[in-house]
Amino acid sequence: MELEPTDRSAAALLELARSLGVDTSFTGWDGTSRAVDAGTLREVLGALGVPAGTPAEVEAALTEQGLAPWRRLLPPVVVLREGGEVGVPVHAGTGASVLVWIIAEDGTRHEVSRQSTWENPRTVDGRPTSRATFQIPAGLPLGWHRLHAASGDRTADCALVVTPRVLETTRNLAGRRDWGLMAQLYSVRSSRSWGIGDFADLADLAAISGDQYGAGFVLVNPLHASEPAPPVEPSPYLPSSRRFFHPLYIRVEDVPEYAYLAPAARAVVESLAFRQHPANLEPDHLDRDSAYSAKLTALEAVHQVPRSPARAHRFDEFRAEQGQGLADFALWCALSELFPTDAPEWSVEPRGPRGPFAAEHREQLADRIEFHSWLQWLCDQQLETAQRAARDAGMAIGIVHDLAVGVQFTGSDAWTLRDVLAPGMTVGAPPDMFNQQGQNWSQPPWHPGRLAESGYAAYRDMLRSILHHAGGIRVDHILGLFRLWWIPVGAGPGEGTYVHYDHEALIGILALEAQRAGAVVIGEDLGVFEPWVRDYLAERGIFGTSILWFERENDVPLAPDRYRQACLTSVNTHDLPPTAGYLAGDHVALRESLGLLGRPVEVERAADLAEQSAMLAALRERGLLPPVGTEPAPTVQETVEALYAYTALTPSSLLGVALVDAVGERRTQNQPGTSDEYPNWRIPLAGPDGASVLIDDLPANARFAALVEAIRTRP
Repeated sequence: MELEPTDRSAAALLELARSLGVDTSFTGWDGTSRAVDAGTLREVLGALGVPAGTPAEVEAALTEQGLAPWRRLLPPVVVLREGGEVGVPVHAGTGASVLVWIIAEDGTRHEVSRQSTWENPRTVDGRPTSRATFQIPAGLPLGWHRLHAASGDRTADCALVVTPRVLETTRNLAGRRDWGLMAQLYSVRSSRSWGIGDFADLADLAAISGDQYGAGFVLVNPLHASEPAPPVEPSPYLPSSRRFFHPLYIRVEDVPEYAYLAPAARAVVESLAFRQHPANLEPDHLDRDSAYSAKLTALEAVHQVPRSPARAHRFDEFRAEQGQGLADFALWCALSELFPTDAPEWSVEPRGPRGPFAAEHREQLADRIEFHSWLQWLCDQQLETAQRAARDAGMAIGIVHDLAVGVQFTGSDAWTLRDVLAPGMTVGAPPDMFNQQGQNWSQPPWHPGRLAESGYAAYRDMLRSILHHAGGIRVDHILGLFRLWWIPVGAGPGEGTYVHYDHEALIGILALEAQRAGAVVIGEDLGVFEPWVRDYLAERGIFGTSILWFERENDVPLAPDRYRQACLTSVNTHDLPPTAGYLAGDHVALRESLGLLGRPVEVERAADLAEQSAMLAALRERGLLPPVGTEPAPTVQETVEALYAYTALTPSSLLGVALVDAVGERRTQNQPGTSDEYPNWRIPLAGPDGASVLIDDLPANARFAALVEAIRTRP
């Protein structure tokens, strides 16, 4: 049932939900306001650790919400902007003395003085308790510090994070424009690939697009870790871990120890590679499992080669730097090789890397833990090589990594980070114009309270890992750092509600880690959002995202000069067909065949045709296409070039060129709302003739050169 606050119990449930950042209503994509079902609110509150099944539980929870801060000497975490003066509430026994100080990241101590007098006391758990505000000094440097407090026999400490007011790397790009490729790395192969694009292919793609075509960056799909052995999840947006990387992308021959393989072992590895090479010319389907199986067999052989003293030392340093997080991830990989995801051993309480199941196997699996740690070291090294190749090719930014929204329910992060994830919930999106049934992404969300209690450590470590050898990071659905659509497990995508996060903390930490890495941040800010969000992101120095087909004003295409400057602007996205396919209406035909349309296909086609006609008219108005009736009519390729030329007329600092458009591909990489109904994320890069396009072909690809010329010749 839907809630109407006509009595105290209903009103109390609404009050409790709002106090915890849970929306009780929301505005849909069509502008209508919709109330959230009472059952949904109770399930979401339960996932937050707040029982709300009965009126008595709701009243008790409201009381606890008021008392909880008074029970703490310090808040769970403090995040502030550089140069800001922030008051921190401190709660202590009435009349007790309190000392508050900071130990900065560099080890120096800073005293913190009281800003306000002690407020009138409240009785908390039978003890008179007062509150005062202590002033954090304004001169603290950027970084991760610790705030301490002591009162009598009570002590407390918490993370104190000082973040940039504005991301400095964005300021450094002011007054210039860069264009870059957007590519699904797994689909971009060369003659030396093992049937799947890899880190060496990424380095070559960056070198070619930078050296020959003047690109400033290459944006790739998430490279997050998947299952440790086949079969693997094909979606890069449904990883096992967002902190660690997928060994599928390792180029075996580039591992230094490969050169020292014994003749017999080398013959085996060369045979594996030889059998995989024909797959590089397969234009219809990518076989991740075959490629990964072959690579793992080869890497097992290379792993047996002794490392030089210098490389052995660097590997030890890598493991030490990555710490317990890498050890737990590698343990999960080793356990997953022995126990399927539905094995009862995973359910032994307490679950996770500190439980008895983990303790029982950690020592006996030491060799496999070392192997999976070694694979992560190889990923780190080859990503470093790719970023170096990009910068050596003259790229101002280099490799831009993509951060997925979340992880699998049965993956590594869900196991190792379970204490900061919300149980019984999945994230997704409510219905919108392009996904009229809503979306369920099958990923557990961060628990906002527990993440804060942990000082955002897991979030920080994830960002540091991704940014280690990156010129930038694209945050998929960055609106999820403000609020996420939570769906109770088993419910439909539309039966959820928004849960809010401390965006000041999450965006600030993102800016801090990006600035320390010298990286730019691009937020994918498409979809339904609150009006102030884009302004906030721009204020913090985070680029937004504009897709030409989605940018409209008064039901006509947005004029180029109305686009944002602090923005990555492109013609399409991986959730749409390549532009040639979009112009042909392939997206409508595909959604009709899959039963994904929320209205009659004739209505959908008419709306799509009207939208395209308006866009083509805008191109003609600006001289990017000839007038109607001109013979010969513009080709599909010429129309695609005109659309990209339109983006070049905008003031946007970053322009994205989809590699699929540059080579004339038509097939959709991903159709939201499907899994096995469509071969999502398994489409190799091919040209308009259906033949595979390899990286080796790009230097002489006339279509590629023409599309780049279309954007580079515009002001």
